[in-house]
Formats: sequence, structure tokens, C-alpha cells
Amino acid sequence: MSTTSPTDSKNVTDAFDIERQASVTAAAVQVAPKSLGAGSALALGAFGTTLTTLSLSLMEWRGVTITNVYVGNFFFIAAFGLVITAQWELSVGNGFAYTVFSAFGLFYAGYGAILTPAFGVAQAYGSDTAQYNNALGFFMILWTVFVFAFLIASLPINVANILVFFFVDLGFLTVAASYFADADGHAESARALRKTGGASCFVAGMVGWYIVFHLFLKDNSLLELPLGDTGRYFAKSRKREE
Repeated sequence: MSTTSPTDSKNVTDAFDIERQASVTAAAVQVAPKSLGAGSALALGAFGTTLTTLSLSLMEWRGVTITNVYVGNFFFIAAFGLVITAQWELSVGNGFAYTVFSAFGLFYAGYGAILTPAFGVAQAYGSDTAQYNNALGFFMILWTVFVFAFLIASLPINVANILVFFFVDLGFLTVAASYFADADGHAESARALRKTGGASCFVAGMVGWYIVFHLFLKDNSLLELPLGDTGRYFAKSRKREE
């Protein structure tokens, strides 16, 4: 005589019902969300280090005017640091930071290549320094336009980001003007414009360092330096998008 109850029969049936087991297991097990550490501090530190040292040369501090010594910064700190960190930002869905970090990383790599004799960029122009300076002016002008797009896009973020892009854009514009002045033979005007561009880039680098300290202190729960949130001024446009 069988001693198996209807309930026991149901349990036996469920034990061999693979599809039912899978659904129960899937419902019972909750997968923890993937968490990635924020790498923005590394990218902004690389940006600030490279831009600040370059700006010191543009301002001719302590008589330094030749920027080739910063090629190491351009390639190995800025280019690698910014482009690699950009991938982390893309992973967490931050498309704006990904674009900004990638763009500046590639800019520094390109500028470093121009300064590196092995690439033969300057040598290709020979004695035609006017054409070389005009070409550099075009290079900087186009990057000025690109950074201006970042400036507009940063308006709903915070004051610190706005200041970084504003002073970088102003610095790039005046450096471009200095190349055109050199091409036209106005050496003194070109020097003054370079120093102005260097001062603007120096301010941008300092604001970048401020954001780095903001991220470090916030991450360690020590204190939170204000960045000047501007998002509340664009709340209506965000609601319309939603």
C-alpha cells in the first residue's frame, strides 16, 4: 500500500520540473548591482597637472618657454589617464564625462605629437615658419570651437565646470591668436597673447584641482566643497525632456 500523500507527490513532481526550479531560483536570488569606482579624480588630476605645467611655460615663469619637456605629461599622464578613465565613465552611463575626458586626452596626445621631433611635424615645414604657425593656429581654433560646445553643455551642471571650460576656451583662443600673430611677424603681440593664454589655462587648471579635492574629500566623507550647482536653473527644460 502506498503511503505517498498528494502533497508529497506534488513535491516529487516539482523536484523534477526543471523549468519550475529555474523560475523559483531566479525569483529567490537577487543579483547585486555592479558597482564601479568613480575615476573622475584621476582624469581631472591628469588634466590639471598637464594644463598647469603647460600654462607656466606659456607665461614664461622662471624663463621657461620651450614646452617639449612636457611631452611625457601629454602622452603618459594626460592621454593615457584621461582616455582610460573615460571608459569607466562610459560604463556608468556618463556620456558627457566620457566625451570630455576622451577629447582632452586625444588633444594632449595630438599636441604632444606635434612637439615630438620623431613625428617630423615641424621639420615638414622647413624654413616656412609662417605656414607652420598658421597651421598651429587652425589646430587651436578648431579645438576652441570644440571646447565651446563643452562650455554650453556644462551650463546645467555646476559653476566649477563652467569656469574650467570658459578659461580653457579663452586660453585656447588667445594661444591660437598668438600663432597667427607669429605668422604675421608680430613677435611682441604673439608673446603677450601667449602669456594671456597661459594665465587663462592656469586658472582653469586651478579650478580643475579644486574639483579633484572636492571628489577626494567627498569620497572620504570628510567634507564637501561646494561646486555651485546650476541644475535648478534648468529644471524646466529637464522636465520637458522627461
